[in-house]
Amino acid sequence: MSAANTEVPRGNLVGLVKYWKSDLVSGFLVFLIALPLCLGIALACGYPAIAGVFTAIIGGILATFISDSELTIKGPAAGLIVIAIGAVQDFGFTFGKDPAADIQAYKLALGVGVAAGIIQILFGLFRAGIVAEFFPTSVVHGMLAAIGVIIIAKQVPVVLGVSPEGEPLELLWKIPENILHMNPAIGIIGITSMLTMFLWPLVKNKYLKMIPAPLVVLVLAVPMGMYFHLTKDHTYVFNGHEYELGEQFLVRMPDRVFGMFDEITFPDFSGLATVVGWKWVMMFALIGTLESMLSAKAVDMIDPYQRKTNLDRDNLAVGLGNTLCSFVGGLPMISEIVRSKANIDNGAKTRFANMFHALFLLVCVALIPTVLHLIPLAALGGMLVYTGFRLASPREIRHVFEIGREQLVIFVSTMVAVLATDLLIGIAIGIGVKFGIHIINGVPISSLFKPYVDIKQTNENSYVIIARQSAVFSNWIPLKKQIESVLQDERITNVTVDLSDTKVVDHTVMEKLHELQKEFEQHGRTLKIVGLEDHQSLSRHPHEARRKPKRAIIRITVIAEASLEQRLTGKFMELGAKGYTVVDCRGGSIRTPPEERKPKVRIEAIVSPSVGNRILCYLADEILDEFSVAVSTENVEVIQGDYF
Repeated sequence: MSAANTEVPRGNLVGLVKYWKSDLVSGFLVFLIALPLCLGIALACGYPAIAGVFTAIIGGILATFISDSELTIKGPAAGLIVIAIGAVQDFGFTFGKDPAADIQAYKLALGVGVAAGIIQILFGLFRAGIVAEFFPTSVVHGMLAAIGVIIIAKQVPVVLGVSPEGEPLELLWKIPENILHMNPAIGIIGITSMLTMFLWPLVKNKYLKMIPAPLVVLVLAVPMGMYFHLTKDHTYVFNGHEYELGEQFLVRMPDRVFGMFDEITFPDFSGLATVVGWKWVMMFALIGTLESMLSAKAVDMIDPYQRKTNLDRDNLAVGLGNTLCSFVGGLPMISEIVRSKANIDNGAKTRFANMFHALFLLVCVALIPTVLHLIPLAALGGMLVYTGFRLASPREIRHVFEIGREQLVIFVSTMVAVLATDLLIGIAIGIGVKFGIHIINGVPISSLFKPYVDIKQTNENSYVIIARQSAVFSNWIPLKKQIESVLQDERITNVTVDLSDTKVVDHTVMEKLHELQKEFEQHGRTLKIVGLEDHQSLSRHPHEARRKPKRAIIRITVIAEASLEQRLTGKFMELGAKGYTVVDCRGGSIRTPPEERKPKVRIEAIVSPSVGNRILCYLADEILDEFSVAVSTENVEVIQGDYF
């Protein structure tokens, strides 16, 4: 489907009237997916379960009228679990051992969320959306994979009914021990839920596939929880061991209609007086904004109508939403990719589908909270284990390897660094590895952040942009601005990016140039990428980095009498030199009086080692014994040896 041959739906009053049925249906189906995920993500973050629902409701309603992103669903996302749980833990979260301390940690995290939301508002107002273009693709994927591993590590204990205490790497090592000590009844619910999430996509029946996997999990898990009488505190004996069951294994929800409003919690801003508090403010603001923008861009790429999100306006919507969410006790929100993809698959046309999904959540949590209380925590943990696996799946690692080995090095370095330290340090290490690889590949340090660009107009509707030195992720933003600057003239329809004078073009720039090509096509313009013929691709992937190989070249310098010029240059060409340079000069020895110094010529030829050896043999055999000639050689590095 193309915007060129069909009407493009828009999220305005006309769009609401015209497309409300399709948006309502999609909103309802997304609501079925969102409800359990919102509850599970909130609990995984150390927040009350209802906090995730607050976020989805506020995000769905507020963003609909502020953002112009037509198909993204706003709400809590698994990618922010690591930040949220890290914040509450630093503020004294005890995983239920001390409820008063847990509530205080939650309130302090809300204060951090308000500050982060205000910073995101500033990002939107000052048009900082382009900052997302800076981060290398492999670093971002490595970060997300690490988040996936952390989610798995922290949710497996929930699936098994044991306490999820410890750091991610420690929890991974404890998985076999947790399996041995699991609560069997809870483990049955959790493992069944997890297997359902993994196996449901394999179902072939088209009617069954219409049912969202999270809904299938609830249909199975809630009756299992009722069978094990989880609403009553009791114990049971299995294989000689006694285990506890009770409401602590169920989602805590309000016990009456409209009780959700009693759960509104206001932030404590005292954490902002600490260094730790501002650390998490920056984590929420930077990582949340990055994830949200990447998700919005990904959704734009699969939008059937090829509509584009104004990222600055979307950042403003997310910032306002996060500020309000944190004021009432909600989680941070982003543009969430999984629910947005489901929104597209379910036939949504405009951003009012986001609003309808939020309204369904509001009605559900307000009117039937006691039903939601029957959902086992292990079922939500099973869903999140599947979510974590998708972020860190072997398929993702294989895809990165196919792009290039150096991309895999960056990906793994970032993932391991995040697991061993934290998100910001891990990302910084990943970017540092990327810089190191660029320098090894020959990127001049002077061009790491500054692109060297020449712009030439070839005719009234065409420009050529010549990039020199390098085109890499760290200088992409100013390079992109140069490309887009020529489009201010509406007459310009053809732009050519010439990369022939670059030493390195990295994967991030290759990928973003191809994204720009698609954007140009959508606007009836053409973007050509030329000049990569002499570059060496570091893999077979079309978006892989390119490097212009250095060539071993010899410069031969001969100083001889002017009368030998024609003889020497002719022989040089005969022996394989493709060119030479001749400079007139005068010279002589110390003993030669100035008036007797004869005219000389300085002949230079840059040749391959094999041609150089032939020339040196010729000079030694036929010239040096007969004439007074000075000869020198030196190894040089050139970019395009074919020119010599």
